[in-house]
Amino acid sequence: MQSLQQKAAEWSGVNTDDAFAIDETNLYEKLGLQTFINLSTNFYNRVYGDEEEWFRSIFANSKKEDAIQNQYEFFVQRMGGPPLYSQRKGHPALIGRHRPFPVTHRAAERWLHHMQQALDSSSDIDLDSKTKMLNFFRHTAFFLVAGDELKNQNQGVACKHATGKPGPV
Repeated sequence: MQSLQQKAAEWSGVNTDDAFAIDETNLYEKLGLQTFINLSTNFYNRVYGDEEEWFRSIFANSKKEDAIQNQYEFFVQRMGGPPLYSQRKGHPALIGRHRPFPVTHRAAERWLHHMQQALDSSSDIDLDSKTKMLNFFRHTAFFLVAGDELKNQNQGVACKHATGKPGPV
């Protein structure tokens, strides 16, 4: 059985070493807090303005300002800065925190489309940092897809045990 990291590498096309190359440099020290705030703001402006209703609906129950703050605080923490996210919300627990959302292959690709555009439009981030960040984001997006599939499999098993039949209750 493949681990979630193995599935993420397979589905994203980004091997684990490339995904975690963000740890080779302290990107927070290199880029600064405002760069992460700007990136997350740019990204979520794109997400909340997406022309695809199915994608926008994923975020319908979230306030854009909260989404921006959660994202930049997580990025800052994960890329070498202070633990802003954990201090405010606890452990990131990405799969658990994304459990309410349909994290499908299609949604991951759409998320990555907007992140790529946000990175491309940022003049504050050098090419090497953009490449490292996008590899991390791509791998992580598909790590969440693998976690979502595992959740769905577990729900199917739980339903089967509860009813004696496969599938949802």
